[in-house]
Amino acid sequence: MTEFVEIQPRLAEIPPPASDLHLPRLRRFLDTRLPGGVGATLAARLIAGGRSNPTYEIDDGRNTWILRRPPFGLVLPTAHDMKREYRVLSALAAQGYPVPTPLAYCEDLSIAGCAFYVMEKVDGITLRTQQQAAALTPAQRTGLSGALIRTLAELHQIDAAAAQLDDFGRPRGYLNRQLERWKKQWDASCTRPRDSISKVLEKLGAAVPPLRYPGIVHGDYKVDNLMLDRQDPTRILGVLDWEMSTHGDTLADLGILLSFWDEPDRPFNPITAGTTALAGFLSTADLLERYAACRRIDPPEIDWYIAFADFKIAVILEGIHARHLKGHTRGADFDNVGEMVDPLLARALRRLSP
Repeated sequence: MTEFVEIQPRLAEIPPPASDLHLPRLRRFLDTRLPGGVGATLAARLIAGGRSNPTYEIDDGRNTWILRRPPFGLVLPTAHDMKREYRVLSALAAQGYPVPTPLAYCEDLSIAGCAFYVMEKVDGITLRTQQQAAALTPAQRTGLSGALIRTLAELHQIDAAAAQLDDFGRPRGYLNRQLERWKKQWDASCTRPRDSISKVLEKLGAAVPPLRYPGIVHGDYKVDNLMLDRQDPTRILGVLDWEMSTHGDTLADLGILLSFWDEPDRPFNPITAGTTALAGFLSTADLLERYAACRRIDPPEIDWYIAFADFKIAVILEGIHARHLKGHTRGADFDNVGEMVDPLLARALRRLSP
């Protein structure tokens, strides 16, 4: 096999525990919850790359775990629910789906000032930039494309009732509620008025697709939410970041994936910035065909879902930008988030225009 250049996630030291994690209290909590307990001293690092839920690597000198908590400062209603994320991870792990094993959930605010959960650390790599994706061979990029779409189709074919997630959401009316929810999120976090928002919402609202394929929805399925095997990057070890998961319209996940799927002849998503616009990655048309084949359905009409994904991502980025302006973010890579909003709204309008 062609040698693969190992990619390490970037890490940054967290602020002092008094302003962030209180490590002695966290150690005492984990000592009672994790098999075998923990060592006498914990160290923690904030993992750079995520712009939403702060995610930490926790180390006691013997073992390493991952801790997820809600953002600092403003948290919009229904967003960043750690208990919900912990629940879906537990249910999917029991189904044999590739997710990190959740280990402990805590809603005692005296431990860290917020609800959080701890899960196993999956030892692999993620692809966040075009430079990192360029370390793969074209054959590996093709293999990863196929694995990515199969893994998404497998999620959508899980029986929600068998996974005890049938009450995790309401598929009927899901898209209409999503539009209303994300409009409210925009209203709650916008930093300046934009005419494009009303135009996007008008066009989306006038053409909401009927529900055809209900199922478990990840909500943010994309390349950099996958943990890949270090030796074989076509093998997916774990699907990460389930904060927006629900029981809804599975084609919304396909829309998110294709919104983030860059191709050489189309404007890039400003977040991924060309990550998949390299030789070997499948085209969006090929991804659609493979997804349909995996689910044994006709290739779906997907433009509305991609435009909705562009809109939703724009709202999320505006919320992150608003928190950053208030000084409520941790880590790097936040200064340019606000600049990504307008290109996404413009792209959504182009896709929705006849």
